[in-house]
Amino acid sequence: MNSAGASALSQGCAGCEVCGLVVRLPVPAGAASCPRCGERLHGRRPASIERTWALTIAALLLYIPANLLPVMTTNTPLGAVSDTIMQGVVELWSPTSWPLAIVVFVASVTIPLGKLIALAYLLLTVQRGSVRSNEQRVRLYRLLKFIGRWSMLDVFVDTFVVALIQLQPLMWVEPGAGVIYFAAVVVVTMVAVNSFDPRLIWDLPQQEKQAHG
Repeated sequence: MNSAGASALSQGCAGCEVCGLVVRLPVPAGAASCPRCGERLHGRRPASIERTWALTIAALLLYIPANLLPVMTTNTPLGAVSDTIMQGVVELWSPTSWPLAIVVFVASVTIPLGKLIALAYLLLTVQRGSVRSNEQRVRLYRLLKFIGRWSMLDVFVDTFVVALIQLQPLMWVEPGAGVIYFAAVVVVTMVAVNSFDPRLIWDLPQQEKQAHG
């Protein structure tokens, strides 16, 4: 059972996403603006589920070349060696560097994939009208927003290494195409998280339909 009770939307109101003011929506439904800050008011973000699904699928497609293409190429007089993310993790796995290998693996492989799975879970439960574990799903959404700020770790490391190792003609490092796809995965996933309207988690589908039917 949903512990939240009736939502503002079921009472014909909407909260401004900028200043937080709760305003009664016009009847019949039409365009409305916040009287305090002028922000456009929506009971729920328009097409939130569709946009989030589209961005999540796009991020999943980008995730494939991000892991298959090289993210870094090391050039020496003996030749050039390109490494994907997983190849870099394997090379770092040694008695002295295994902690760094774990950090790279978690930041570059586990977290991006986990974010996509979590987004799909939130979308599916909202579409199915689930009213279970709402508090846990809200915590999951907040965690996704928090992690998004740190998801560029691999890109930062790659950029730092490229800028640091420029000892031509002995050794120099160049970024690979994989890092561009990885950055795209991070950005698209962050946009997807921001497109998702967490208020949908608290909606009671049948009651909302009755209130606005």
